Amino acid sequence: MAVRNPIRPAMGVEVLDLRHFSSADLRSLLDQEVQRWGEKLAWDYRSSSEMILRYIDAKILPGYAALERGSIVGYSFFVYEGSKGVIGDLFVSPSRGDARAVQTNLIEHVVETLQQSPGVQRVEAQLLAQNTGELAEPFTANGFHRYRRLFLCLDLATHPTPKPQSVDGVQIRRWTDADYQPSAGIITASYRAHIDSEINDQYRTAGGSMRFLNNIVRFPGCGVFDPEASFVALHPPSNSLMGLILCSRVRDDVGHVTQVCLLPEYRGQGIGENLLAQTCEALRSRKFTLLTLTVTEANRRAVELYRKLGFETRRVFDAFVWEG
Repeated sequence: MAVRNPIRPAMGVEVLDLRHFSSADLRSLLDQEVQRWGEKLAWDYRSSSEMILRYIDAKILPGYAALERGSIVGYSFFVYEGSKGVIGDLFVSPSRGDARAVQTNLIEHVVETLQQSPGVQRVEAQLLAQNTGELAEPFTANGFHRYRRLFLCLDLATHPTPKPQSVDGVQIRRWTDADYQPSAGIITASYRAHIDSEINDQYRTAGGSMRFLNNIVRFPGCGVFDPEASFVALHPPSNSLMGLILCSRVRDDVGHVTQVCLLPEYRGQGIGENLLAQTCEALRSRKFTLLTLTVTEANRRAVELYRKLGFETRRVFDAFVWEG
């Protein structure tokens, strides 16, 4: 059994059900979170923040708020996806000197609720805005596996990347809505027995991959989907998909790769580099200055490719998974 390190509780702080509160109670805190995402990730978090506030007013967002003398100083929410719980966010005001104690209190409430929820057999968390190791203790003490992930950036304004090159027998075109169903199949096949399918179990089934695509393309959680900078690779004889890259706009001049994958049998032929080059070219043509993406540190082949193309690490964060 894991032994927890003693953490002093945040003095004078209550942890209460998030559904007791309204958007008016949380708006000031979420304004601070918007500022943090902008500074740390070059990400305009306002659309996500407004969506969270709407769900709070509708009383449909489960989670907890940390309250001190009538003011909310931190919050965390989660969602249920069948037999899985996903921790969607955690934020504590950076002005608090005991922020770590408040974070730990919130995590322990969320984790306890999810692990004791009837039917929940898996819990996932990826807290992009938190530094690696910062929140590890309360997760690992409760049986979670930890995976280090990298947030990488490419300066489009100053760093030259290769121009898109044709690859023999491969056609690359922009992504369309007609690619939805085949793209789900490509994602599932590409991540079979891959470490990222351990972190996100949506990759394991076609239905899960469809939900993943729907969240990326139709909702603002990962920015606003940008079809002009999203592409698919086709095998001309059969006109079937063999790979894809999806990009969202997370700030007026910043793109974020939400998905890039290629069927295993076509790797090592320069197709992945070509897809990335197409996205970079499309963003540069519209005066974007930065492209970001996330990758699991243990995925050495992908990390090496991104380094080769000029991506640099902006931050390291953790993904956590619990299997009940």
